[in-house]
Amino acid sequence: MIDNFVANVIKFMETKIKKNDYLKYWRVIRYFVKAKYGLSTADLEVLLFLYSEKYFGKDSFEEFNRLLSWDEKRFDRLLRDGWIDVFRKRSGKYKTLYQLSYKGQRMVYSVYEKLNGEEISVSRTKNPLFAKKISFTDKIYCEMIKKMNEFIRQQRRRDAEE
Repeated sequence: MIDNFVANVIKFMETKIKKNDYLKYWRVIRYFVKAKYGLSTADLEVLLFLYSEKYFGKDSFEEFNRLLSWDEKRFDRLLRDGWIDVFRKRSGKYKTLYQLSYKGQRMVYSVYEKLNGEEISVSRTKNPLFAKKISFTDKIYCEMIKKMNEFIRQQRRRDAEE
């Protein structure tokens, strides 16, 4: 009876919980995205939050921004750098509405693709972490990206065999 229960718990964990193992390489993916797009961690977190908002006002942005490190120029910088677009300009009693730009949507979509098991490119032209002259920290992350990509390939092979 108890052995059957333990077997069922193990089966549940293998089938349900392991499928939701998205964040194993979150730190590596975050480091890659920050290096590739020149964003801070706080900027990335704001863009991840805004991804699910169709349209938002500056007040909604500021509400989430209060949770992050203080940067009074963050909104203007994200707007200037093309991460946020104006959807509707202020007109009479209607306030200005913003949306995540195409560039911002593609970047966040790319993050989700990586979390769902897409490999990170090791090409020098597509990944600034694999440039010729990089820091020691970048080298450590490069090695981890290679290991992560190998893990993803093994997972795909294992899934194909089943």
